[in-house]
Amino acid sequence: MAQEVKTAPKAGLAKRDKRMLALIAITALVTFFGGLGLAGYAAINYKYERAQNGPDAQIAFTVDRGAGLSRIAQKLEDDGFIESAFLFKAVTKFRGNEANFKAGEFYLSKNMSMAAIYDGLANGKAILYSFTAAEGLTSAMITRSLDGVPSLKDDNPAVPAEGTLLPETYLFPRGMSQSQLLEKMAEAQTKLLDEAWETRDPTIPVKTKEEAIILASVVEKETGIGMERGMVAGVFTNRLREGIPLQSDPTIIYGITQGEPLGRRIRRSEIDRKTDWNTYQIPALPKTPICNPGKDAILAVLNPHETDALFFVADGTGGHAFAKTLREHERNVAEWRKIQRARGLR
Repeated sequence: MAQEVKTAPKAGLAKRDKRMLALIAITALVTFFGGLGLAGYAAINYKYERAQNGPDAQIAFTVDRGAGLSRIAQKLEDDGFIESAFLFKAVTKFRGNEANFKAGEFYLSKNMSMAAIYDGLANGKAILYSFTAAEGLTSAMITRSLDGVPSLKDDNPAVPAEGTLLPETYLFPRGMSQSQLLEKMAEAQTKLLDEAWETRDPTIPVKTKEEAIILASVVEKETGIGMERGMVAGVFTNRLREGIPLQSDPTIIYGITQGEPLGRRIRRSEIDRKTDWNTYQIPALPKTPICNPGKDAILAVLNPHETDALFFVADGTGGHAFAKTLREHERNVAEWRKIQRARGLR
């Protein structure tokens, strides 16, 4: 019995020593491999954050719509912006930034670090291009003109309804589709019209937003002089109140060509021909807008100048002569005819 009591503690100590040695060995291994991991991460992180030895010239780099991390990284490597697509992908995924890329075109340089390149693509501002839709164009004309903009994606958009687009200058990133830009123009017009409608003159004969755009389109085609739009709108407002036909030549042309240039003077037979737009033959607004009116024409219709004039005709300077009475208007017309004859116009 005495011998068993003496040997039992030695056996227990031996087991504890083995466990302690095993724990020390495991700790050493974890520390070793952990150190290797940290050293490896530090090396990778250094390479990711280090600026490259390349030129500092800015170069446009395009991220295609729908492109994923692998495709972007490989394109960056192929174009010489980064040394390793694998490293760029690995760090981006590790940091949880894989879904942060935006489609568009961005300026990068080949002396940027991978971190700076990622930031430029994920948080930078895309290069923007501009497109200007001129006032008074039809929707078909605007849609056709988009084919001449190479930075837009041609997705063969349908022609929007006449008068639904707001002519102005729009900025967009490379890769935006023609349809998306047309939607942007339509949204801009809706926003403008909604806001302007709230401050309209409540006495105008225009009762709906749709009627406002129709009348604004006629005003737009009648004068290209900004200061005259309010006056022209005032004349048409007076005629609508009195039930007098607008007698606008551009409405005759729209009924013939749907807004395309006529290329000649209007014939008497065309003045007498009734269409849904010919305001010499219908004592009301045309059926639809005859173009896409600009902001100034829309605002002019909603708050026209106060005037007693009921007539206007070209005055030979690019503007118009306004008249309150038919007799005064006929004198103005006679003067315009003289100017036309002097210029060899018939």
